[in-house]
Amino acid sequence: MRSVALVLVTAAVTYTSGLGFAQEPVATHRPEIKVEWQHTLRISQSTPTLQVVVNPMLSPGAPLHNGAFDAVKALGADYVRYVPWLPYPKMAVAELKPPTAHDTYWDFSHIDPITTDFFAATKGHSTVINFSTIPEWMFKTAKPVEYPANPDQVDWHYEQGTELLDPSCKQLGDYYARLVSWYTKGGFRDELGKWHRSGYHYEIPYWEVLNEVDFEHHTTPQLYTREYDAIVSAIHRVSPKTKFMGLALANPSGGARYFEYFLNHKNHRPGTPIDYISFHFYATRLQGKSPNDWPTTIIGEADRFLDSTQYIIALRNLLSPKTKIDTNELGIILPPGGVGPHAGDAAHPAIPAIYWNAAASLYGYLFVRLSQMGVDVIGESQLVGYPSQYPSVSMIDYTNGKPNARYWVLKMLVDNFHPGDVMEVTDQPGISGGGSVLAQGYETPQGRKILVVNMSDEKHVLDVPQGFANARFETVDEATGDDAPRKGKVEGRELRLAPFAVTVLRAK
Repeated sequence: MRSVALVLVTAAVTYTSGLGFAQEPVATHRPEIKVEWQHTLRISQSTPTLQVVVNPMLSPGAPLHNGAFDAVKALGADYVRYVPWLPYPKMAVAELKPPTAHDTYWDFSHIDPITTDFFAATKGHSTVINFSTIPEWMFKTAKPVEYPANPDQVDWHYEQGTELLDPSCKQLGDYYARLVSWYTKGGFRDELGKWHRSGYHYEIPYWEVLNEVDFEHHTTPQLYTREYDAIVSAIHRVSPKTKFMGLALANPSGGARYFEYFLNHKNHRPGTPIDYISFHFYATRLQGKSPNDWPTTIIGEADRFLDSTQYIIALRNLLSPKTKIDTNELGIILPPGGVGPHAGDAAHPAIPAIYWNAAASLYGYLFVRLSQMGVDVIGESQLVGYPSQYPSVSMIDYTNGKPNARYWVLKMLVDNFHPGDVMEVTDQPGISGGGSVLAQGYETPQGRKILVVNMSDEKHVLDVPQGFANARFETVDEATGDDAPRKGKVEGRELRLAPFAVTVLRAK
């Protein structure tokens, strides 16, 4: 491992020295954004996107359904991640009871309504499908795992067991092949040979195999790799054009053993593709913090995640250099009490409005930094949350059904920045208090643009480059609320940034 460590250290040094992060001395006048337009940092390969996690508020007729899916359609993003997840077993698992010698128990009645609406909202764009919850009857458990009769009732105890009844994973692979066939082949034959007709013929360009396997079922790298190989092989038989993502780790900073084992092709069945790896990040250490303390805490956590990402990239480059990277859950989970995961219910006060801008600016910050590192897909989490269901990660205001600041920053990035844009070396403005404002210059087919992210709770006034005097801008800040980005023109070269503002400048 000494050679691996040397490569990782070298990669980290190269990364740090090449981005111009060192702060210039504060000038006698306003701090200035400086872009070296003739010095390319890299060609961007990054796509901004989001994940959609299934919950009752996305069901037809639910209060947030129309606004949420209208927002997805209007966004027009690629690589949109779709996750029917374990808290709602009837919405996530198509076969909740094991087959017998005489009967099978396939049931898509609570799954199809949201899934088909998702496919309609993302029509014409790529998607990443992840039915992440394995039927619990496939695991060895002390007794059969129960689940609520009401599909809308949350159940945080459905996930049980760590050892599959079928260690070959064939049963697991067959389940996912039938599920995929339901949506791509018009139906499937069940374990008894009976045809179940769906009439669906969707395309599934990407399939992510399971979710947060370092947490869920406490899956070892060895078992996960066997599960991945079995699922990929089975799905390929019914959907040969589908590509695959693996791992979806919850804790990438502690996931070295997963990445080292999974990315080594010698540990897989011959010919098994490893098209993507994926992993997640949430800032979670805001317990007892006031909004004035958020910037330092959030940036500190984000930078530790970015250090882990650099390490993962170096491992990928060593073991499987053609594998791409999707960071498909990025956000903040507020702690319990005060503003927390149940905020907004009777027991907890509502989340303050400025929080949504702080969370939106974190995504803007991560988009710039991960793009600079060459990450392929950068996904914000998540479309809909609400009291009792991680409200602090919602991109839809659960009080009025409108997209909030987190959505509008993503929309601004989707509309303005794409793979193939040239990222130019950008010297960061010398702001007192360190790197509280991050800027990145881009050469795009529409002309030169600069993305500016204020990660602080303070106002700042900066000078833009000479070519951006009186430039057009669009910005998301506290004043825009749940509305679309505000548009305007820079006053001469003076750019004013509100706290936690995210701004896109376009050269004249």
